[in-house]
Amino acid sequence: MRVPLSWLADYAALGPVLPDAGDVARRLTAAGLEVETHEPAGHDISGVIVAQVTGIEELTGFRKPVRYCQVATGSGEPVGVICGAVNFAAGDKVAFAQPGAVLPGGFQIAAKKAYDRMSNGMICSAAELAIGDDHSGILVLAGDAPLGEDFVAYAGLADHVFELSITPDRGYALSIRGVARELATSYGVPYTDPAGTGLPEDAGMVSADVYPASIDDPTACDRFVLREVRGFDPAAPSPLWMRVRLARSGMRSVSLAVDITNYLMLELGQPLHAFDAAELSGPIVVRRARPGERLETLDHVVRDLDPEDILITDRSGPISMAGTMGGLATEISGTSRDLVIEAAHFSARGTARMSRRHRLF
Repeated sequence: MRVPLSWLADYAALGPVLPDAGDVARRLTAAGLEVETHEPAGHDISGVIVAQVTGIEELTGFRKPVRYCQVATGSGEPVGVICGAVNFAAGDKVAFAQPGAVLPGGFQIAAKKAYDRMSNGMICSAAELAIGDDHSGILVLAGDAPLGEDFVAYAGLADHVFELSITPDRGYALSIRGVARELATSYGVPYTDPAGTGLPEDAGMVSADVYPASIDDPTACDRFVLREVRGFDPAAPSPLWMRVRLARSGMRSVSLAVDITNYLMLELGQPLHAFDAAELSGPIVVRRARPGERLETLDHVVRDLDPEDILITDRSGPISMAGTMGGLATEISGTSRDLVIEAAHFSARGTARMSRRHRLF
C-alpha cells in the first residue's frame, strides 16, 4: 500500500513542519507496519508555473495536430509555445514549464525551434508531471488557479510516499485512517478520525425515497447501505488535489464519480461501488448465485458464477460480484447523472474465495 505523508498529516497532528521521512518510516515499522521503501515525490520539479493560454494558431500541412499557442505567465508579454494537444482552448489555465524548468526524471526544458516557430517552454500533461498516465492531452487547471504561481506549491506536489507491507492481521492499516492513527500514537500527538468528521445530521435516517434493497442471505452480508446522488454532472472534472493524492497512492484517475469512491476507500478502508441508477431495474438484493447465472464484469469478461458467489442483483439478475468487481451493464458512464452508491460488510471468507475462484486478486 502506498501512503503519502501529507495525507497522513491531515489526521495525525504532526505539526507545521513534517517530521523526517526516515523517522516516520522507523516509527511505522516499529508499530508493526513494515515500510518497504519510502521516496520523495515532486521535489525534483522546478520552474513550472500556472499560466494561461491567450491565443491559439492552428498550423497546417503536418500529419498530426500542431498548435502555436500564446501563453501568459503573469509577468511580461505572452510567449509562444508549440503544443500537439487539442483538449484546451484560449482562456484555459495550464501548467507551464518555462525554459530551464526541470520535470520528473531530470528532464530539462529549453527553448527550441520547431515547425518553423520558436517554442519557449512546454505546456504539460498529467503524465509529464508524474500525477497521472494520460499523455493524450494537457492538464487543464481550474479557472481560479492563480496566474504565475509555482505549480508544485499550488498542486501540493512535494511529498514523501511510503510503501507499506500490511500483514493479514492488520487490515485496519489498509487505509489512511488506520496508518494515521498508528503514527499519531507513535508521536504522542492528537488524532482526528476521518470517519467521524463531516457527517450530515440526518446520516442515521432512512429516507422513504432511497433505492430499495434487501439481504437475502445474512451469511453472505450482514450490512448493506445505499445512498443516492441525483443531478450529478458527469462532465465535472476531479479536483487536482484529489488526482494528485490518487496518483501518489498508485491509483489512476478515471472520472469524478469513480475517483471519489476510490479516494474514500483509500482514506477510510471502506470499499464503495457506484451504480448508474438509470441502468438498475427493480429492488437490489444481496444473495448467492443461482445455477446457470453469468455476469459480464467491468473487465469485459463474461463469468460463469458459482453457487457460493456473493452477488448484488436486481430484477435483471446479477449486477455485481460483491466486494470484488462490478458489472459492466450498470457501470458509471460519461452520461450518468443519477447514481446509487453502495457500501456493505460482506463475508470476508466468501469474498476471498470468490476472488480466487475468478482469479481476481
